[in-house]
Amino acid sequence: MAHMIRRGRRGKRLMAEMNVVPYIDVTLVLLIIFMITAPLITQGVKVDLPQAPSEVIQPSANEPVIVSVDASGRIYVDVGEKPESSIDEETLVARIAGINKYRPETEFLVRGDTGVPYGRIVEVMALMQGAGVKNVGLLTVPPIE
Repeated sequence: MAHMIRRGRRGKRLMAEMNVVPYIDVTLVLLIIFMITAPLITQGVKVDLPQAPSEVIQPSANEPVIVSVDASGRIYVDVGEKPESSIDEETLVARIAGINKYRPETEFLVRGDTGVPYGRIVEVMALMQGAGVKNVGLLTVPPIE
């Protein structure tokens, strides 16, 4: 017996490494799924915004509430049930007042289509101010240079 293999404390060591390859595979599959579905999820109202030089809104902790007015004068709010459905003026006032009551730091913006009469935009802004909103902003598209 020339060579004896000694098994004891130093014989077999347990390997304490984690195999991360399956996690990387799952992450890549999820990334691909999100990249494909993200453009399909975009929702909103078709509004042709006017072009005007304006300042970029600085991002804040709270997302702004966007009230859209389409070319036919219908009103949409991007908060609440069915943001893709138009609402009447009373619902607008109630929804805006509720948001303003529970989140007074929220910014409110109006997206008005270029085809809608200016008077309709002013009516919507007046309704919002009647609901307690102090400042209402207007969304535009920067001019093409």
